[in-house]
Amino acid sequence: MPKSRFLLSSTSGVLVGALVFGSSPAFAQIAVFDWANNAVQVAIKAIEQTMSNTLNTITGQLTATGPLGTLLGSAQYGSVTALLQQGFTQDANYAKAQVDAQSQIVDGALTSNARFQRDIRNAGIRDEHTTSSLHCAALDSGQTVTVSGGQSWKVTQSIQDVADVRGEAGPNQPAFYGQSQAIAAIAQLHFARYCAPPEATAGLCSLSSTPNADQRASTLFGTGTLSGQAGVTAANDYVTNLVQPIVPAALRGDQLTSEIGRDAGIRRHAYNARISLARQVLDYAVGIQSPSVPLNSAQETQMQNEGLTPVSTGSWLQVLMLDANRRYSDVNYAAQLQAMPPASVNREIALELASTNYLLTQLLRVGIMHASTAAAHMAADVEHDFPPTAPMSTPNIN
Repeated sequence: MPKSRFLLSSTSGVLVGALVFGSSPAFAQIAVFDWANNAVQVAIKAIEQTMSNTLNTITGQLTATGPLGTLLGSAQYGSVTALLQQGFTQDANYAKAQVDAQSQIVDGALTSNARFQRDIRNAGIRDEHTTSSLHCAALDSGQTVTVSGGQSWKVTQSIQDVADVRGEAGPNQPAFYGQSQAIAAIAQLHFARYCAPPEATAGLCSLSSTPNADQRASTLFGTGTLSGQAGVTAANDYVTNLVQPIVPAALRGDQLTSEIGRDAGIRRHAYNARISLARQVLDYAVGIQSPSVPLNSAQETQMQNEGLTPVSTGSWLQVLMLDANRRYSDVNYAAQLQAMPPASVNREIALELASTNYLLTQLLRVGIMHASTAAAHMAADVEHDFPPTAPMSTPNIN
């Protein structure tokens, strides 16, 4: 390498000297020998030779056996130029392959993410449209409430029909034949079903398993469902003692056709109407607690969880309380509610709103009954406070 630098510097010096000190061309008529021009030519040839030698030297140094080639390693697999060319070509191929691989990786990642997002969406759609078990339980409870509500009104009306005929002292009723018969009938009914120890001791009847049940409010208001037909009968007997234990005797014959009888008949109509209203309110209380619809296993389990004795047949009031208590205090319901997707929660809210509307409707009916009884009380008070007219003598006509 130092030798190459020396040759290049020498050649450059000779060229500069020729350019600076070169003589001007001669203008002669005859052939002359120009020593200066000859020197320039010689110098140029020397420069060319020197440059050729320098290039050959550099080329030799770049060969596989030269200093650079020796530093680059063995040339067993080709020249340095070929190896460099192959290396650069391979690097370029690697770069192109890397770009293609990265494209495939990105495409694969995008495709995988799209499928993942699609699966999430599908799962969301599935969860939003899959019916919750709580929703099914709520529908079952709602149907039970609706059916038992209709049955309770039938029971109420059946009791009311019998009670109205009795209170009106209709045909084939004890009071139709007189008030003494009405008193004897109600007393005999008590002795037959609800004989108390003092009465049994007095020899009036045999001691009953439910003594004085026709006089106790617990007979009517219990845990929500009356105990079968016997429970309904006992509740009805309690209502009878509460509202109209003794029915006034019926008006018959001349008692209806006379002037005073017609007045007494109208007053009896008012009495019957007020008693019927009072009976209707209490008969409704009996009807909504009468066993009227089968309970499913979930409702029986709910009763057991509440510490009650499960029954196979429940009343309207019972199934309504079970449905309300399930949403308020049941642990299983609370756990499932926590795991519900938003759509199921919205459905549950809609069902609760429907239950609220249903209860408001029932409260409206009860409110109408209360308003009616209040109106009847007001009418009775006004009638009691109304001063009677002064009696007028009957004129004689000659």
